[in-house]
Amino acid sequence: MAPGATAAAVEVDHLRVVRGGRVVLPDLSVTVPAGQVVGLLGPSGGGKTTLMRAVVGVQVVESGTVTVLGEPAGSPGLRSRVGYVTQAPSIYDDLTVRENVRFFARMVGADTASAEEAIAAVDLESHAGVLAGRLSGGQRSRVSLASALVNHPELLVLDEPTVGLDPVLRRDLWRLFHQLAAAGTSMLVSSHVMDEAARCERLLLLREGRLLADEPLPALLERTGAVDAETAFLSLIDAAEKEAAS
Repeated sequence: MAPGATAAAVEVDHLRVVRGGRVVLPDLSVTVPAGQVVGLLGPSGGGKTTLMRAVVGVQVVESGTVTVLGEPAGSPGLRSRVGYVTQAPSIYDDLTVRENVRFFARMVGADTASAEEAIAAVDLESHAGVLAGRLSGGQRSRVSLASALVNHPELLVLDEPTVGLDPVLRRDLWRLFHQLAAAGTSMLVSSHVMDEAARCERLLLLREGRLLADEPLPALLERTGAVDAETAFLSLIDAAEKEAAS
């Protein structure tokens, strides 16, 4: 566990979020353990991004609380402790890979060595001098990830970081996520691809803003009698719909 981290990386208590007049998260309570790779899975539009925005403190909430590393979400003290990678890469097309990562490093007070280390971690050393505007979508996503890694965050929040990546790169990035967790970084990683559930130490299954499961994959499979995460998720949806109809 990283210095200063708590037993729970994130504690969400009765969170309610309304966006555009629609209730996205009606009443969500969940805890994200520290030092683990926690997968936030579910279909698009289920509230995953909204929850992540609330965790990093950029989402207006109607009620409830979100505590991150022992502080209220969005607290100034968390800016150097939490890394956030959005679905859309947040980089500058007119800067090279190295210039982008070094720029973000300067913003958080990290040194040049940390920037080079982050570039190597996402396997972009051979493209370090290439303008970001000339990169593929997957490469641009990796630049965003490198930018979030420069200050060695205690909590890393990744919104669908492997979308559009080839299988080899997906495997390598998940390997990196586990290496970071083993070193003490808490990881909250969202995906709508159910086969990525097997790569997570704990699963949060979210649908229509409601938590259907919060447990390791083996426990979920045992509870539902399913052979894989997708089948388990579908069985939970069927059960929830039957309960709502009764």
